[in-house]
Amino acid sequence: MTTSSAAPAPSRIPEAVHRRRWVILTVLMFSLIIVVLDNSILNVAVKTIASPQPHGLGATQSELEWAINSYTLVFAGLLFTAGVVGDRIGRKKVLLFGTLLFGIGSALAALSDSPAELIAYRAMMGFGAAFVMPATLAVLVNVFDRDEQPRAMGIWAGSVGVAIALGPVTGGLLLDHFWWGSIFLINVPVVIVALVSMALLVPDSKDPDPGRLDPTGVVLSIVGLVVLVYGIIRAGELGDFTDWSVLAPVAVGLGVLTWFVVHARRSSHPAFDMAYFKKPAFSAGVAAITLVFFALMGLTFFSAFYLQTVRGYSALGAGLLIVPVAAAQMFFAPRARLAVARFGTRATSAVGMLMIAVGFVAFMRFDAATPVWAIEVAFFVQGVGMAHVSTPVTYTVVQLLPREKAGSGSAINNTFRQIGGALGVAVLGSLLATRYRSGIEGHLDALPAGARDAAGESIEATLAAAERLGPAGKSLVAPANEAFLGAMHLTALGSAIICVIGAVVVGLFLPGRPDENPERPDPERVPEAAALD
Repeated sequence: MTTSSAAPAPSRIPEAVHRRRWVILTVLMFSLIIVVLDNSILNVAVKTIASPQPHGLGATQSELEWAINSYTLVFAGLLFTAGVVGDRIGRKKVLLFGTLLFGIGSALAALSDSPAELIAYRAMMGFGAAFVMPATLAVLVNVFDRDEQPRAMGIWAGSVGVAIALGPVTGGLLLDHFWWGSIFLINVPVVIVALVSMALLVPDSKDPDPGRLDPTGVVLSIVGLVVLVYGIIRAGELGDFTDWSVLAPVAVGLGVLTWFVVHARRSSHPAFDMAYFKKPAFSAGVAAITLVFFALMGLTFFSAFYLQTVRGYSALGAGLLIVPVAAAQMFFAPRARLAVARFGTRATSAVGMLMIAVGFVAFMRFDAATPVWAIEVAFFVQGVGMAHVSTPVTYTVVQLLPREKAGSGSAINNTFRQIGGALGVAVLGSLLATRYRSGIEGHLDALPAGARDAAGESIEATLAAAERLGPAGKSLVAPANEAFLGAMHLTALGSAIICVIGAVVVGLFLPGRPDENPERPDPERVPEAAALD
């Protein structure tokens, strides 16, 4: 699977495929949206699933965490391998396989009789999702001309943002009318439509000369990513990066990934040519993707507590308030190419990062009485910023690779999305928890000595302890809200700093105006092509 860094030969797209390219993109979005949406939809159902049967499964806090994390862990760990497999055996094949497995896992998860079953079926869904996400972008690259790829990738990137933001809305709507399993069962009809449509419309494509298989590299990538992501998730659970159960897996994961890099540089047939990371535009693009999703997942994490706990909105109401993030991305992501054409990738992405930072600065001023319109404006500004980062940097990363390596290139892109998202929740969650505890500790004297430690873990824990105290616990509500707002302000400041760092990175290393971008020959459309079946 050797990847040459030389300019690839012109690709050839059959005319029949080119004519239905927008229909193909629509079909790809079916699978993409349900896969990404499922990353966040479970969050709104955790209280219901924790309820005793028959209303829920009676899951413990630890079981709930693993119902969420088993999906993320398998998904992130297999993304790179799935992209490599798609390049070798055909992207349509892995797309069909992943979508089918995701659908089966969804149906089984909906019918789970125990928390253990739910955790196992969520892992199955993550396994299938890992084969879907990189394949959608790889197919897109192989059915669109280079001139149309920025617009198509804008729609793709916008769909990812929309799915993340709409997860809580979808989950809230379903839980208002149906049982908890409906949040998984809703995937099944979408999967059936997607499978039929893909079988009929999506062409297959693969690397015509994949070279020898690199089993050592594949195994190292899986082990390294799974162990590293586990360590990050564990840090988020504990709110502590210094615990041995965090440091050990993070160190092992980084060590194995370092071994993977060394192996790839020495191998004559690496799973991925690490020389691409020597290109500043490629590395900066990957870094920008990581930081955007660090910010996005961190935003959805602490804004959920702010809107639901401090402001008193329901899960559905809070989800609806985040819609401006999704709407802005859906509208502006496909149009980000216009800003790139005029100002260049560097300026467009840097300004986008700064817009995200401005949104976080606004959160530093929010309190329990902030007008809703101000919150909506901040969300909208951040959505616009994300749209003008995700699309240009995704295109920059993908266009630096030959079409034949679109699967592995897409997998690199998506793997760093997942790592960035997991880090966002873990780092910002830890910062939020630490600052909250320091702000609430002095107000917990009314609680029994043995309950104070647990009550200081989060605002939810404090309010639960206050409720158990009855009327005497009402005095804890205002200090809890005050402590949380202080913690949110500090977390928003940290997020803004990360975004400013991202703006500096893309400003220094991404290409400028379009005539400075790396050139790649336009594809030639012909009646038949061996690369597309």
